[in-house]
Amino acid sequence: MKPNKKEIIVNTNQFETRVAVVEHGRLVEFYVERLKDRGLTGNIYKGKIVRVLPGMQSAFVEAGLARTAFLHVSDVTEPQLDDDDDDGRKRTTYNRIQDAVKEGQEIMVQVAKEPIGTKGARVTSYISLPGRYLVFMPTYEKVSISRRISNEKERRRLRDIVAGLKSPGHGFIIRTVCEGMDKDEIKADMDFLVRLWQSILKKRERVSTPGPLYEELDLTLRIIRDIFSSDVDRLVIDSPSEFERASKFVEECMPAFKDRLELFTDNEDIFDAHGIEIEMTDALEKKVWLRSGGHIIIDQMEALTAVDVNTGKYVGKKNSDDTILKTNLEAVAEVVYQLRLRNIGGIIVIDFIDMAKTSDRETVYNALKDALRADKARTNILKISELGIVEMTRKRVRESLTQSLCEPCPYCEGNGLVKSRDTVVMDIYRELEAALKGGTKKVTLMVSRTIADYLRADSAHVIEALEKRHKKKVVIQPEETFHQERFEIE
Repeated sequence: MKPNKKEIIVNTNQFETRVAVVEHGRLVEFYVERLKDRGLTGNIYKGKIVRVLPGMQSAFVEAGLARTAFLHVSDVTEPQLDDDDDDGRKRTTYNRIQDAVKEGQEIMVQVAKEPIGTKGARVTSYISLPGRYLVFMPTYEKVSISRRISNEKERRRLRDIVAGLKSPGHGFIIRTVCEGMDKDEIKADMDFLVRLWQSILKKRERVSTPGPLYEELDLTLRIIRDIFSSDVDRLVIDSPSEFERASKFVEECMPAFKDRLELFTDNEDIFDAHGIEIEMTDALEKKVWLRSGGHIIIDQMEALTAVDVNTGKYVGKKNSDDTILKTNLEAVAEVVYQLRLRNIGGIIVIDFIDMAKTSDRETVYNALKDALRADKARTNILKISELGIVEMTRKRVRESLTQSLCEPCPYCEGNGLVKSRDTVVMDIYRELEAALKGGTKKVTLMVSRTIADYLRADSAHVIEALEKRHKKKVVIQPEETFHQERFEIE
């Protein structure tokens, strides 16, 4: 059976919802939302400024979340265009944070970025309410249009419709799915969003500070609103109750797509049936194989993500330059795919295989730029260096796949390394040397099972040397609960 061009697979139970976006039979995006820790992005809160930091041009907001939220000056004041710089370009600056907000001031904010790691959520005072066709900006008077709508005539038509319908003082962003929609459908979406905003304003009068004013849709309905468009062949849901809820939402908001909804009724797990579980497991691995036999290594760290490209088993059929260029070009497509699938954001450094020819470096750079154009996340890419290194950034809005599904290893505390057995044995040797100088005739050495076995086999001579020199007995006692690096001497 030929795979559909694009489909959305929804797996849900009472504790968790998982959504997979599949294109041409391959997983390209993954979302997960657990009942106990629903996402915060899009939620609106009535908060209070608790600290203003002029040195960072930011403030901290108490919004009733687990940690205080971060508010940058650019999210609370409108940009100003100053005089030209020396190079003739306008400088964009902002009013000072200390002039914009004061400690103790009440403020309505919306979560723009999820809390990641130890960082609190990033919030903005520029509220935006997404609908099916429009995004309503009640505090910012501007009409913008998705760059993915490329037809100039259609862009003008949509802009004229929205500009003619909207009230002064408000703004809208015209979404990609609005392309081809008539005036009545656009007006219905606009009216709904305006009513929603009015209900939020009324709630603000009743709610104490800090407190929630609006909660974004849950994952299933959010995916339908934001991703379920004309390019999606079908949306499959494995829960009858969730299917019914989704059907009602589609009937109200986009009735033309109702026949694309399907209820999955097989006994097999829906992700297993579509091969998604296997792809999910692969997406958590560091090494990704290329078809040619080369591979890439993706190393996500606190400060940045490093991607290393290697020829691996691929030796090519012509000269080394051709082999390297082919591997790098193949890696470009896979790297862009993996960034999207793993939702990797922030600073990204790609270490391509060294290319001697300037033309080859230019070819790889242009291929990377072209591949990134299809990425919905905003990216910025710098020129490839003579060493084959590309520095780029990708906008980070939510947690990466690894952050969503994994936690630091409790054994190595997320370092990925522990002291080697030989290093631990030498640490033990030095401690025993001091302990055996005392008056006791025998000491007990408590160690992990791994180290105990190592001391009785490969490193038995270390203990024997100590016993012989000090004429005292060392009793090795394995402790099943001990970490490899832990030991105690009694």
